[in-house]
Amino acid sequence: MTSAANIPASLDWIKKLVSIDTTSRESNLGLIELVRDHLRGAGIEALLSYDATGRKANLFATVPAANGNTQGGIVLSGHTDVVPVDGQPWDSDPFAPVVRDGKLFGRGTCDMKGFIGTALTLLPEMQKASLKQPLHFALSYDEEVGCVGAPVMLADLKARGIKPDGCIVGEPTSMRVIVAHKGINAYRCCVHGKAAHSSLTPHGVNAIEYAARLICYIRDVADELRANGPFDEAFDVPFTTAQTGVIKGGIALNTIPDFCEFTFEYRNLPSVDAPSIYARIQDYAHGTLLPKMQREHPDARIELTPVAAAPSLDASEQAAITQLVRALTADTDKRKVAYGTEAGQFQQAGVPAVVCGPGDIQQAHKPNEFVALEQIEACEGFLRKVIRSMSD
Repeated sequence: MTSAANIPASLDWIKKLVSIDTTSRESNLGLIELVRDHLRGAGIEALLSYDATGRKANLFATVPAANGNTQGGIVLSGHTDVVPVDGQPWDSDPFAPVVRDGKLFGRGTCDMKGFIGTALTLLPEMQKASLKQPLHFALSYDEEVGCVGAPVMLADLKARGIKPDGCIVGEPTSMRVIVAHKGINAYRCCVHGKAAHSSLTPHGVNAIEYAARLICYIRDVADELRANGPFDEAFDVPFTTAQTGVIKGGIALNTIPDFCEFTFEYRNLPSVDAPSIYARIQDYAHGTLLPKMQREHPDARIELTPVAAAPSLDASEQAAITQLVRALTADTDKRKVAYGTEAGQFQQAGVPAVVCGPGDIQQAHKPNEFVALEQIEACEGFLRKVIRSMSD
């Protein structure tokens, strides 16, 4: 059992955040408005940027420097949404966080409300410090469904002329520094054929069969990238990958299917041009498969639609934020990961970024997700060092 003496100060805030169900399909306004009101009570007005439905929002707030300056400074960034718990065998209510054996269990404890709660807990210390530069909070929506919310926030900041100097994205890294990750590119493909009785195959266009040919081509591209590279051995998976994740089509065995839909993704190394991979897939779909389909029926078609995209991260070792986080963590190893974060979006917007936060990514998205209390304590210590490094 964990003694009261070992309970991190941040535990209360983290529990508050975890107890709000912010699964990506739900609104996150309960959490965002809770944080907004807390900041307002501390004399800080937050900027909210909403999605098209008004049911979700990003939050950006600034703890100004001692001289009142709000420009530059460091962003502490985290996403507020979590993945579903449907069908997972949890030992306790995933939205009623509980401490057992030195770990805090609950959906989002690791990914990534542990970091957000820790940062909010240290707000009074930020305000008491004589900051030479501002510190910012950036909380986003819909990271888990394709990093959808952060670009809306970043566009709003650009329109307002707000340009931070650096960003720490607090995804779970066991408080180790991540300087690069792959890009995420997801697409939906809808293949439209022609229905007919299965005994009259020449009268129809089998959408499933043509979808299968495109899926096999995507696999061929993936196999080629795995065999020939380019490679970066610093990554846990050192080559660009591609795969098809969901497919549906057909209504009956004796009916030639006139429709098939599937979704696919590829995750590119920072050195690989992501649009060039899509161009190959698109050329095969429209240049090779579609003419064959339309010879069978002129109305056949293939539709490719972007679903989500998030750029890769490749942080410069010379960037001030990289050097600062390395110095404060005493971590000099060059780590690169296959999963994506919003750090690449900050970098693309001109804000240098690294990834460093509490918890192990192996616990993310699983039943009985947890963050070790010692990781929360380590994060508190790290953020206090950040505050001191920015103070007189």
